[in-house]
Amino acid sequence: MSTHYPGEENTSDDFVPETPPVSQSPVGQVSVDLEANKPTVTHTILAITIAMFVLQLVSQSLFRMDYLADLGAKINKEILQGQIWRLITPVLLHGSITHIFFNMYALLSIGRDVERFYGHKRYLALYLAAAFAGNVLSFLVTQASSYGASTAIFGLIAAEGIFIFRNRKFFRNSRAMLINIAVVIGINLFIVGMIPNIDNFGHLGGLVGGGLFAWLAGPLWGESGCFPQVKISDVSDKSRTLPVFLGVCLLFALVALLKFFF
Repeated sequence: MSTHYPGEENTSDDFVPETPPVSQSPVGQVSVDLEANKPTVTHTILAITIAMFVLQLVSQSLFRMDYLADLGAKINKEILQGQIWRLITPVLLHGSITHIFFNMYALLSIGRDVERFYGHKRYLALYLAAAFAGNVLSFLVTQASSYGASTAIFGLIAAEGIFIFRNRKFFRNSRAMLINIAVVIGINLFIVGMIPNIDNFGHLGGLVGGGLFAWLAGPLWGESGCFPQVKISDVSDKSRTLPVFLGVCLLFALVALLKFFF
């Protein structure tokens, strides 16, 4: 998909690339090839996560027990007995309406733009890698059981920041955008993270896992053509997506093994 922007127009959209100062022509056109037209994966994850929460509510109503959380939450003693799926399934589970509301709001707010730039497959790999990394670090450091999509969402925040940093010459307000992301991360880690029952190590793991994936396999823009007709597109090697995804997961899997032996 291509999105067209007037080259010299004053706009408040932070994601509008800057027009190269090559011509004195008052009007130019910048064409940006986005990797995805619609945030299909974001909406699919949202729907699946909400459906899982509804099943959790049904389970609690009918059986007075949350069987999905019992089977899928990050519970260290169960993981140590071989239930390793608990290092990824917590991303689909939530403890309350408030919990899922804020996580799904963050997913929509951040995920839609990240998916546009990363594309569907690379975005899904990012989401899963961050979720796994977050649960692994939580498993390694904390004993409390936990679940929630915030591990993956922190990975999306890291990926958005790294994308803007690596492609900062194409954004009008890249410094302000990066400062804003840093403030959001800081508030959530150092203020919100101090609230009881918040899995801060899960957040930190998602941040590191998502950031690592984004740095190694994220989009890198390049430009072609001459002003006033300039095209911006991703010039990164997309074949790196699967190896980087597997590499990040393997790295954190090896980290998780430390818990089994120490």
